[in-house]
Amino acid sequence: MDILWQYQFRIILLGDSTVGKSSLLKRFTDGVYSDVADPTVGVDFYARSLEIEPGVKIKLQLWDTAGQERFRSITTSYYRNSVGGLLVFDLTSRKAFEHVREWHREVAEHVKPHHMVFILIGHKSDLARERQVPREEAEKLAAALGVRYVETSAKNNSNVDRAFETLTRDIYQLMKAGDIVTRDGWDGVKSGLNAKILYPPEPEAQESKCQC
Repeated sequence: MDILWQYQFRIILLGDSTVGKSSLLKRFTDGVYSDVADPTVGVDFYARSLEIEPGVKIKLQLWDTAGQERFRSITTSYYRNSVGGLLVFDLTSRKAFEHVREWHREVAEHVKPHHMVFILIGHKSDLARERQVPREEAEKLAAALGVRYVETSAKNNSNVDRAFETLTRDIYQLMKAGDIVTRDGWDGVKSGLNAKILYPPEPEAQESKCQC
């Protein structure tokens, strides 16, 4: 039986083929790593729950998308029903890094008038000698896109949990602020049976003069 959860977030991983999206997900959900990975065909599904704060458990539905162009028509159908996205590039590939803006632009166009919460992931940080993208350049891109930046390694299990937890917390904080709400017909965020009621911050109400 699945553990009770207050909210479910649907999150999608985006990026070129071979940047390591599947390896990141398998490390995060199953705690395993393999040097040999079959290319994703269409979309694969993973899941894991996080306790984001005491008493608040969030179930993550994680969708691994194929980076090849021939699967693009399949993966784009998942954009609108996702609340968060990991923009993943390979730190050893200039080409994958240069494609990040295209992935970001494509998703932003598909989810209008709504928006998706992103985090930029520089993957394969263990391959330091083969690195082609300096941290400063990646951080500059993240700032231009208005997103956070984390460098990860599924092989060394470096910052993998941190990347997913950071994105999850950002989404949750936007929910608490009232910037993200559940909508009929949208699967990006779903409330569980025991969901915590979130109210956006409001100015302090004047004290009632009525005495009971």
